[in-house]
Parts: sequence; C-alpha cells; structure tokens
Amino acid sequence: MFFIGGITQGTKELVYNAAAMICGRCGRYGRYQVFMTYMCLSFFFIPIFKWGRKYYVKTSCCGTVYQLDEEVGKRIAAGEDVPIREEDLILVSEGHDAPAWEVPVKRCSNCGYETKENFEYCPKCGKRF
Repeated sequence: MFFIGGITQGTKELVYNAAAMICGRCGRYGRYQVFMTYMCLSFFFIPIFKWGRKYYVKTSCCGTVYQLDEEVGKRIAAGEDVPIREEDLILVSEGHDAPAWEVPVKRCSNCGYETKENFEYCPKCGKRF
C-alpha cells in the first residue's frame, strides 16, 4: 500500500473592495490587492490542514508589497469591510512598475545630464548611463 501526500505552499487573493488611495511610495492613486499565503498538508490531493497564514498587500499603482497585520488580514478573509491603515503595513519590497505613459528619466552619473530617450551613452559627455 502506498500513500500520496505532500506539503505545498498556496496563495489566495482575497476580496477587498476599498476606495482608491494615494500610495505612500510613489504618490499616485491606486488600490490595495490583498493576498494570503499558507502552507498546506495534502493527502491523496485533498487539502487536510492549512497553517502559517500570512497576509500581504500589493499596490496597483507601483507594485509595492507590504505584509499586512494578521488581525486585519483575518478580518478581510472573513469578508469584513476593514480599512487598511499605514500602521497595519510592514514594507516587504518596493515596487518599480511605472505606468506606460510615464517614461523613466536617465541621469548621467558623470555630468548630471537628464534624458527620457533610450540612449546607452550620455549625449553630453559620452559616458555610459
């Protein structure tokens, strides 16, 4: 007789319908996307037990990821309409996504020349960007 079982990590997006907010990182309007991660014990491909739940928030404007306070995360997972405050968030990783209409500015470290063009070398001094 053999057993098929295993431990896997799962992710689930939680329903969070809140008004638009102004991002503390990029200053643009965006929304919070709330996720829950967990470890899961499966037996014959049937989830038996979940543990190690953590809650995360990702901003839609720049992609910054925060860890969400566990109590607030549990309430959102239960379907409550809970406001997410700055003090409920711990920065995990800064986002770098820029909107398509906003081209990043390149700045030369040698002469300080700024351009939005896709140059490999500075047109003013010739140093590589």
